[in-house]
Amino acid sequence: MAFDYGKLVSGGIGKQLATSLGLPRPTRLRRHRVGDSLIPGAVLLGGHGQTPVADRVRGLLEAEGIPVATSASTSVAGVVVDMTSVESPADLESLRAVLSPALKTLAPTGRVVVVGRPVEEATSVAQSAARRALEGVVRSVGKEMRGGGTANLVLVAEGADEGVDATIRFLLSGRSAYVDAQVVRVGEPVAPVEAPADWDQPLAGKVAVVTGAARGIGASIADVLARDGATVVCVDIPAAGGPLAEVANRIGGTALQVDVTSPDAGAKIVEHAQARHGGFDVVVHNAGITRDKLLANTDAERWASVLDVNLTSILAMNEALVPAIREGGHVVNVASIAGIAGNRGQANYAASKAGVIGMTTALAQDEQIRAKGVTVNAVAPGFIETEMTAKIPLATREIGRLTNSLSQGGQTVDVAETIGWLAWDANRGVTGTVVRVCGQMLLGA
Repeated sequence: MAFDYGKLVSGGIGKQLATSLGLPRPTRLRRHRVGDSLIPGAVLLGGHGQTPVADRVRGLLEAEGIPVATSASTSVAGVVVDMTSVESPADLESLRAVLSPALKTLAPTGRVVVVGRPVEEATSVAQSAARRALEGVVRSVGKEMRGGGTANLVLVAEGADEGVDATIRFLLSGRSAYVDAQVVRVGEPVAPVEAPADWDQPLAGKVAVVTGAARGIGASIADVLARDGATVVCVDIPAAGGPLAEVANRIGGTALQVDVTSPDAGAKIVEHAQARHGGFDVVVHNAGITRDKLLANTDAERWASVLDVNLTSILAMNEALVPAIREGGHVVNVASIAGIAGNRGQANYAASKAGVIGMTTALAQDEQIRAKGVTVNAVAPGFIETEMTAKIPLATREIGRLTNSLSQGGQTVDVAETIGWLAWDANRGVTGTVVRVCGQMLLGA
């Protein structure tokens, strides 16, 4: 059995040793289960001046039967601070005045969500400074949190408040267990925001295509999308046909064996989805490979194979998939922390995943895609516990697990939950965003 630091210090002598030496002890994270309350306890609301988003959150919480706290005198499960009305750095005192006492009483696996307006919309230099300061506060609070808690920042464009509910729900819930110190931008929705009839089934009636679905992160994505109500087309290479069929059968979806690098892969996916399910609403580009080597030792074949699977194939498939996706649909691309921070021995992989981020940004801004009401976003996983990471040398593996604010590796379901949220019709105000699912990994921005 592979060594696991987190398990070692969770009990017995290991726990005593870690406590005496002041070593980090990972907290078991709160993850979503069907039927769970949105958040297990009261939520403290605060802010500066007029607080339109906090007012929306109050209504959301009351509808869910969740207590709203007005002070941090007792323990709370979450804190939402509306700083959309800041005008100057002096106004940041309102944020400190709420968070400072609240962080002392915040329950384990607590949530901090700060809401502001985009810097680009500021009307003065002082306001621009104050708005950008919120990011510094939230990223720092993320590193101060204990007990598996997270802190995130939501920047809501003027006039786009109606689109914020889905993001607030996600960040307060167990679905966001490994999303920490991220900045989520909510803009004008590209299509009407549609709340689901049942928040436990936010994808009811949808058809989703997931590539690389036979195992690992891809299989978890298929599981979560199906759990949330979608019918899933599971796509993978013919060599993975056995595991692929098992995933599809388990979730009541269909399996399609196709190599994503084949010239007709996109057309085959469209044909399958239309013939079997009448079309599709969600595309998740997850298929990917690694062929690690220092760049000095990387030959052309090793370089090309990674770029072809991880990036070029997506560009080619999208030629068929994007025109065929239903209006108001969602495209979610799986990037990587390597595409943001780079990684030794992974120049080809980092190039491909950085390219995925560039593609995401460009597609989200494409006028034809926006006119069709399609959102395009990406997730960038950090250290996620998979068969691949289990084979990493011991020291490197434990460093990967511990060098984040949550002091542990993420689970494949954490990536899947974030993708599921980006596929909600209630979330049509979020597009062109890259969300790191990394527990605030200490690499990259």
